[in-house]
Amino acid sequence: MRILGIDPALTITGYGVIDSNQRHLSLVEAGIIKTVAAQPIHRRLEKIYCSILKLISDTKPAVMVLEKLYAHYRHPTTAYILGEARGVICLACAKENIALVEYAATRVKKALTGQGLAPKHQVQRMVTSLLGLKELPRYTDVSDALGLAIAHSYMIRAKI
Repeated sequence: MRILGIDPALTITGYGVIDSNQRHLSLVEAGIIKTVAAQPIHRRLEKIYCSILKLISDTKPAVMVLEKLYAHYRHPTTAYILGEARGVICLACAKENIALVEYAATRVKKALTGQGLAPKHQVQRMVTSLLGLKELPRYTDVSDALGLAIAHSYMIRAKI
């Protein structure tokens, strides 16, 4: 099964595509979608939307995995901005008729490391190890996206 994990954000959206079978995970593609803060919000959202559509077209995933939205009461604007990016990503998913799954960050971290509150660097090292990468992904957004995809592969195996 081909799984697309996305770590949404307005400035840097990380993505990772993996293939998962019964006992093997392999990296298909991973990277970032970067927008420029000086651009108007509608142009930045358009870039994310169009980039996700192209990514779906190029990689043909069976499912897209997003992190559930978490908002801290001290930073409501962050949740609002993140919600806009998530919205265009979900729209692209619906337009291409792909299944959408969401997991809480703590659930993903627990699936990957055994600890729901694991630090980002631990998730990054685990993703690197599980996919047999030679080096850590440059952006934590990429390792978070790959972590989402890997965690989903574990969740669907557990249901079988």
